[in-house]
Amino acid sequence: AFKKGAFIHSRVARGKEEEAAKYKDYFDFSEPLNRCPSHRLLAMRRGEDEGLLRISIGPEEEDILYRLERFYLISNTAAANEVKTALHDSYKRLLAPSIETEFRQLSKEKADEEAIKVFADNLRQLLMAPPLGQHRVLAIDPGFRTGCKVVVLNESGDLLEHTTIYPHPPQSDVAMSVKTLKALISKYQVEALAIGNGTAGRETLDLCRRSELGPHLQIFSVNEAGASIYSASPIAREEFPDHDVTVRGAISIGRRLMDPLAELVKIDPKSIGVGQYQHDVNQTKLKESLDRTVESCVNAIGVNLNTASKHLLTYVSGLGPTLAQNIVEYRQQNGPFKSRKELLKVARMGEKSFEQCAGFLRIRDGKNPLDNTGVHPESYHIVEQMAKDLGVGIEDLISSKTLRKELDLKKYMSDSVGLPTLTDIMKELDKPGIDPRGNARPFEFGNVHSIQDLRIGMILPGIVTNITNFGAFVDIGVKQDGLVHISQLANQYVKNPADIVRLNQEVQVKVVDIDLSRNRIQLSMKELSK
Repeated sequence: AFKKGAFIHSRVARGKEEEAAKYKDYFDFSEPLNRCPSHRLLAMRRGEDEGLLRISIGPEEEDILYRLERFYLISNTAAANEVKTALHDSYKRLLAPSIETEFRQLSKEKADEEAIKVFADNLRQLLMAPPLGQHRVLAIDPGFRTGCKVVVLNESGDLLEHTTIYPHPPQSDVAMSVKTLKALISKYQVEALAIGNGTAGRETLDLCRRSELGPHLQIFSVNEAGASIYSASPIAREEFPDHDVTVRGAISIGRRLMDPLAELVKIDPKSIGVGQYQHDVNQTKLKESLDRTVESCVNAIGVNLNTASKHLLTYVSGLGPTLAQNIVEYRQQNGPFKSRKELLKVARMGEKSFEQCAGFLRIRDGKNPLDNTGVHPESYHIVEQMAKDLGVGIEDLISSKTLRKELDLKKYMSDSVGLPTLTDIMKELDKPGIDPRGNARPFEFGNVHSIQDLRIGMILPGIVTNITNFGAFVDIGVKQDGLVHISQLANQYVKNPADIVRLNQEVQVKVVDIDLSRNRIQLSMKELSK
């Protein structure tokens, strides 16, 4: 009866109506437990944990008692009345609370699994976001009263210079701010601007766009979620011991544009701002899932052995904190790695660790062009034989798809090398040193700056910032992300929002509702999705 007919009931705690305003939808709510989606269950449980809601789980009491009576009561006698009283008491006082506790736990575990999956899928998309690449970047961490912290980074993400400008109230020193930016851009030949999307972010973005800072300058709005967490972390203090948190935060924004993966691995994923109710789920299972996701992304993209930080190297298969630190120290003492085989000279790097990590580590402009591919060193002899059979060099074989088509892969099969391995080698030779994430592109918001500027019916460009089971959140440039409910994502039925949108996707949305009291924006992509 519990499994098939249990309902989850929610009501507001007495006297908490005003304090629980954000849980207004659950003040008097009831739904079959087996139909309650994970986000709804986790929301109600959070409200209960905060003392704002009262939750109960169970089937209709009258139905359960009727079933028990039919099973245990044989006749209408004095003894039967006693049995009936005992049945009612044992169910209400003992059985119902015990079974409710069990179903609370089971439903929570199921909701946790779904929420963790959503978080992991979002994190994967975020880590795989297109990077700008190795370019000189001027990054700005915007602010009003305390000013905008400005840093200049070189192609490797190293800090060249930092300062503070005050273009916004109360100082409003626009002329000096623009002059400072132009001077830094000219001095360091800056190629791109990275502007944090937090407080004063939109105002700073508009200022830079209208100030004509450079003819070929690309200007990006960068999601700065988690930058403040990073700036105060031991990792940031280790990287920049001589700079305060504001400088570190601006550096993180700039580096996040250059390579989102390399920078985001330094931040606790729960602070990045994707997923749903990540602080309410089983934290051990969440960490295990997110760690696997990060490791998978790092290995899928590959890591530049000569520029990767210790924290990024830690996620490479076969490496850990100790080996990652040893690689960095070896690099500092001996200069850049010239070949993958040189890894064997790193302290505590054994054959097994080398076998696991070598294929995921890249060396640009190394002695062997295969060191910049996903081909594992143990397969180099196969590629070398292929090149020899064609009478060309390895570089020629890598650069010419026509030459590779002349190869008969079956000729290179052996007891230890099968056709799937050879096919994988060919795929890796097709994309030597090519980042599968593509390249970052600038994006421009519409002519709105706050929720007060919005009007129902407006059609605006936006960026998808979060995906949940109940829809997608979109940044339209007004500091508060709007929700495109799952029913508003497309003209057809949508089972999973991730089938329709992805993180950082550029979309067109229509404003369908504005709730100023709760600071909520309802959006729609119906009729607008391509």
